[in-house]
Amino acid sequence: MIEGIFLYLWYTEKANLLKGQGTLMSPARIYMKQKGVKIMSYIELSEQLSCQNTIMIFAEGTILKPKAVLGQYDLKSYVPIGNCVEMISGWKEQGADIVYCTSRRKKNVREMADLLTHYGFPGTRVYYRSQKQQYKDVVEELKPTILIEDNCKSIGGIQQMCISSVDPEIKETIKSVSVDEFKGIDRLPKSYADLFCL
Repeated sequence: MIEGIFLYLWYTEKANLLKGQGTLMSPARIYMKQKGVKIMSYIELSEQLSCQNTIMIFAEGTILKPKAVLGQYDLKSYVPIGNCVEMISGWKEQGADIVYCTSRRKKNVREMADLLTHYGFPGTRVYYRSQKQQYKDVVEELKPTILIEDNCKSIGGIQQMCISSVDPEIKETIKSVSVDEFKGIDRLPKSYADLFCL
């Protein structure tokens, strides 16, 4: 009987999670975690249905930067780099599902989502690391078609990039695109298809 109740909760919660409405510590989430079911942490930006061609873009350092060097811990000081909003909007119009990954956790993730919305970034979700998760876990669970991130020069370089520690078999299925930290994505092709040629 109890198993049946939790099974019902599991399916209900799974449906809610797909809508980005899953609660952090609901009984279903706890049960799913105990059973080894991976639960992705994200905030939904829009209700647009996702497609198979997903571009995951790391937010901080890749498309957003602080106005001043000392503002890196103040999310409100972050601004878009170059013409990134226009570039990303173009990829979306060509059929790509745009999602973001952030270094923020907990309440700061909502601030990041609000910031992206404020500046007009298109997209469906902002993914983040839950407790004990690493960036590689987020990437391995989502398995985006393309991953765009900066080279993490200020925090140790390539070893700190999301793609670096991803399982080799999964890594082969993802087109990894690296840009210089805080330099933006303006040098990337406007054509979604051309991203695969980099």
